Amino acid sequence: MQENPSKTIESSPGSPESSFRRGAAVIKKALRTLPSGPGVYRMLDAAGQVLYVGKAKNLKKRVSSYIKITGQSSRILRMVSLTRSMEFVSTHTEVEALLLEANLIKNLKPRYNIILRDDKSFPYILITGDHDWPQITKHRGARSRKGEYYGPFASAGAVNETLATFQRLFPLRSCSDSEFQNRSRPCLQYQIKRCSGPCVNLISREDYLTVVDEARAFLSGKSHYLQERLAGRMQKASDELDFEQAAVLRDRLKAMAHIQSKQVINLPGLEEVDVIAAHQEGGQTCVQVFFLRSGQNFGNRAHYPSHTKEDEPADVLAAFIGQFYDSRPAPKRIWTSHELEDSDLIAEALSIAAGHAVKIETPKRGPKKEMLDHAIFNAKGALARRMAENATQRKHLEGVAAVFGMDEAPTRIEVYDNSHISGTHMVGAMVVAGPDGLEKKAYRKFNIKNEALAPGDDYGMMREVLTRRFSRLQKEDPEKAGPETSGSREQWPDLILIDGGAGQLSAAKEVFDALEIKDVALVGIAKGPDRNAGRERFFIPGKAPFSLPEKDPTLYFLQRLRDEVHHFAITTHRAKRSRAISRSPLDEIPGIGSKRKKALLNRFGSAKGVEQAALSDLQAVDGISTALAETIYQFFHEES
Repeated sequence: MQENPSKTIESSPGSPESSFRRGAAVIKKALRTLPSGPGVYRMLDAAGQVLYVGKAKNLKKRVSSYIKITGQSSRILRMVSLTRSMEFVSTHTEVEALLLEANLIKNLKPRYNIILRDDKSFPYILITGDHDWPQITKHRGARSRKGEYYGPFASAGAVNETLATFQRLFPLRSCSDSEFQNRSRPCLQYQIKRCSGPCVNLISREDYLTVVDEARAFLSGKSHYLQERLAGRMQKASDELDFEQAAVLRDRLKAMAHIQSKQVINLPGLEEVDVIAAHQEGGQTCVQVFFLRSGQNFGNRAHYPSHTKEDEPADVLAAFIGQFYDSRPAPKRIWTSHELEDSDLIAEALSIAAGHAVKIETPKRGPKKEMLDHAIFNAKGALARRMAENATQRKHLEGVAAVFGMDEAPTRIEVYDNSHISGTHMVGAMVVAGPDGLEKKAYRKFNIKNEALAPGDDYGMMREVLTRRFSRLQKEDPEKAGPETSGSREQWPDLILIDGGAGQLSAAKEVFDALEIKDVALVGIAKGPDRNAGRERFFIPGKAPFSLPEKDPTLYFLQRLRDEVHHFAITTHRAKRSRAISRSPLDEIPGIGSKRKKALLNRFGSAKGVEQAALSDLQAVDGISTALAETIYQFFHEES
């Protein structure tokens, strides 16, 4: 594929035409040199922000459809009205265009596209293949370590629960390689029969690898074969009067039955299927994804793509699937609740990305349809709960607006706090709340950089945090375009909530006055007498402090926000302090990496021991040359 820089067409400012006519004129101009082959197009606004990303089998034909004002949805009319330039990428095939479109939507998050907002990676179970005694563990991220990966699982909770039960069935080690190598006696996992103790040779390697093979077979869907095999071994042990071994095998059979009893799937020959069901209501869509692997349910997760009210469930599903599998391989089969218009094209694109054939289908009858109906039922329930939560959240935001005299309910609240101990390891923290609740992806932490601050100067810390935050915001979005047009940039808040009283609020107001910020509400929240929760005092510039009734739901909501930022600040501070404590003086010596550091600590016991060592002792350590030994010695004895 190739991007053509010359295909960026700008509209002339000050056109007398209506907004739609002006946007249509930009598109018409682009059509003059636009090829008729496949590709991807981007529509941009006056600020250069991407409004929409689309793909086409025939770029010229697809883009020309936007210039007709009749028969267009209100979403298309708005989109064309805002268009001030267009960009194009020609591709060799429509499949290539589809893959590129999904990738661009995921990265650019255009305003008028259907966007998958929750794109977290999924955990797997890993049986390692780079050690003589394989380890079973949870894995998330790039699958770069040698071994067999089983999953994905819908959540960390699902994989943890599976591992906990699984280790009763297959007592494999879960400890790290370093723990395994340095252990001299079995750990607690062996005592509670969750590990066979290979670290201290309580099981032969041959027997251990047999258990590993059984674990692989079970995770690959061969559970019935394993049950027969274990039952035969149990009977043989019993006949040979080896009742202890027979009891161990009996317990493993019970654990296997427990795992199987939790599965509601009875689909013979099923290897790997993702069941994807959408339910739409009130202009919102919930997409439920169930992961079925080797006849087992590896859990499900609900997603809520961002889209306009005009988008149909099938359109949402098609866009969702493209973005969902952009960074992960698709399974061999995908079952969808709605038939997709371009299902064959999407399947071909996923097949190319995954390296194996992918089939997309909508089952109409039998057990497959029952599984799909189960996913739809879960999507309905999840969306109903989310809408109820959002309604409650809207009431809380309306209550905040009423309490603080705001014209309308805030759509973004930022809450700030600081944390330190006697002025050391000073950090600032920001949490964000909006109509969908706490927005944890928007949380920010600030390492205090001003060395001139007096230890424990909370007001100075708050000034630095707010200055850095809003100076950057003014550079990134000086026009305060709002969440709908800001794309991936930071957003302006409607309300700033400061954890503190009049002093902290005064520091915040100084920053706002210096930066000439006037249309963001400022409020301080301080604990009342004896620091009792429920007796908080609120401070607003130009108004007398006041309190809210103890049982006021708005007070409870504001307390939760204050507690959230306080917890986030303390957690951030503790992490920074822990890193500082764990840092060794050896880390500051040039030429000392992890291996040499380990060798020195193994020889002398601690950094203090290295400092007290003679030059000849340093030279005797493996991996430490004469020159490096002199460097280490001089590091600790510079003054002498």
